[in-house]
Amino acid sequence: MSAGIRSRGARFLRARWPVVVRLACWSVLETGQTFLTGYAPARALDEGFLAGRAGAGLAWLGVAGIGVVLGAYGTARVYAAVAALVEPLRDRLVQGVVRRGVREADRGALSGLTQQVEIARDTFAGLVMVSRSFVFTAAGALVGLFSLAPLLLLVVGPPLVAGVALFAATLRPLARRQEAFLVADEALADRLGTVCPGLRDVTATGAEEQIAADTGRLVDAEFGAARSLARWSVLRVASLAVGGQLPLVLLLAAAPWLLARGVTTGALVGALAYVTQSLLPALHNLVHGLGTSGSRLTVVLRRLTSAGTDDTPGEATSPEREPAARRPEGAAPQTATAAPPALSLSGVTFAYGPASAPVVEEFDLVLPPGSHLAVVGPSGIGKSTLTALVAGLLRPAKGRIEVCGEPVPSPAAAARRVLIPQEAYVFTGTVADNLGHFRADPVPEAELLAAAEAVGMGPLLERLGGPDAVVDPAALSAGERQLVALTRAYLSYAPLALLDEATCHLDPRTEERAERAFAARPGGTLVVVAHRISSARRADRVLVMDGTGTACGTHGELLDVSPLYRDLVGSWTPVPAPRSEPALALRDADGVDAVARPGLTGDGRHVVAHRPVGQVQASGDLGDGGSFRRQG
Repeated sequence: MSAGIRSRGARFLRARWPVVVRLACWSVLETGQTFLTGYAPARALDEGFLAGRAGAGLAWLGVAGIGVVLGAYGTARVYAAVAALVEPLRDRLVQGVVRRGVREADRGALSGLTQQVEIARDTFAGLVMVSRSFVFTAAGALVGLFSLAPLLLLVVGPPLVAGVALFAATLRPLARRQEAFLVADEALADRLGTVCPGLRDVTATGAEEQIAADTGRLVDAEFGAARSLARWSVLRVASLAVGGQLPLVLLLAAAPWLLARGVTTGALVGALAYVTQSLLPALHNLVHGLGTSGSRLTVVLRRLTSAGTDDTPGEATSPEREPAARRPEGAAPQTATAAPPALSLSGVTFAYGPASAPVVEEFDLVLPPGSHLAVVGPSGIGKSTLTALVAGLLRPAKGRIEVCGEPVPSPAAAARRVLIPQEAYVFTGTVADNLGHFRADPVPEAELLAAAEAVGMGPLLERLGGPDAVVDPAALSAGERQLVALTRAYLSYAPLALLDEATCHLDPRTEERAERAFAARPGGTLVVVAHRISSARRADRVLVMDGTGTACGTHGELLDVSPLYRDLVGSWTPVPAPRSEPALALRDADGVDAVARPGLTGDGRHVVAHRPVGQVQASGDLGDGGSFRRQG
């Protein structure tokens, strides 16, 4: 285990020293139970049944039973203490994986989140349980052997120490092979994440054999790593045989020698009980638990923490909270002469599969700080793909993307942009915790209230009960969750805001208020994937994506030069429904009935005047060019 992981582990345990002390205290009951497992039966034989005193023998067995009850009670409390150590570790690892995945677009984040974090959780719990159990069980058994007869330690002790030493020698090779297995697993998961969404394209282009061969090599690599790991696991069986089963053989073989030197029959039976009921199970759990859990935990923690040095939690759709020294100065006005472009894409090409048509091809775009760009286009044309590329969630096949002069993906670029997706994320906690999630320090209440008012969350904040109220995500509507996410992003220090239909569940007035608030942030740049024509009208410039090319300009310019944009504007602009109402009220004073009476020509239902009062035509002159016939 590396020094860095050891130091972090020591800090983690020191911060939770009351839990560690409670765990040790409850484990002492197991030591007493182990001691009585061999000592009480030995005394029951020597001082009770073999001496003709059945009452004394039964009394000693009763003492052993009490020890079992106390040990079971202690074990139940041990599980609660272990949970208090394990769950905080899992939460911090999940937050770290999500944070690094967003900040660096780490391809191993999926395997880390779905597999490695759970491995760390389970193995850490197993490590604590088996190591604690072995230490306290071995202590109780060795003290019991010495209490019965010191000679018993000469028979049991050396093979036990040899078995533990052999097992310890295999931990480092096992850890290396466990890491090789996880690397192979990540490579295979990454490959499948690329291939599976493009299976239709693979079939359409006839690339099945090539894709199968490439994927097969990764499967073989993982299989080979698993076999190597299994071979080294054989040594665990050898260490278990030496440390746990050899003492039993030696006790039986040395029984005449021990009895000749004053070891009583009860003491020999007690020693056998210590080996079979305590030491052998404890060593078995240590070898199979620590042998797997220990090596896996070392490797997984190294991989989960290798790309970061802190445990600060983050979120999957937005940049992480940075230490103050690394915080971008996005909230301060930037000088136009010295500041790099807020966003720059040069020759960017991206496709979802090797044989798929590019979604973005040779794409160039430069946005100066303070810009407000709306991205429009038909559904599925690549608008969200573009924002994901800018955010670093997708990697282009070629080309370069920079955010405020920092290359994407990189931690510096991730700290300078905030992505608000259509499905907003809200977690259980206070309103202040949700809104200040991207800030390293607590947000002052005045600043929080001002941000909520600027974005349009003021009424919701008041209804929830203020910043200290607890939020239940399930009780919020989709629009309310979007307001929380927008205010959270507004409070971040990231100068570039990417709204990927992040206001689609809001009414037009609230949407306008939120967009204007982001556009007015000092030094801020706003990119909006628009779903209403009003968003495009508010933007300084509009980017039209149509798959075969792009057009960029103001709203008025694009109406002149882009047929697609004119079509989109037409489809977005509602056509007012014509008003249909009688020209005259029923039984009008001028004597014209809006409802036909029997005997009138027409449809037998309605006659509607279509000229001013006094100019009503006769039935033969109505608009169908002929006389009406009564409809049956």
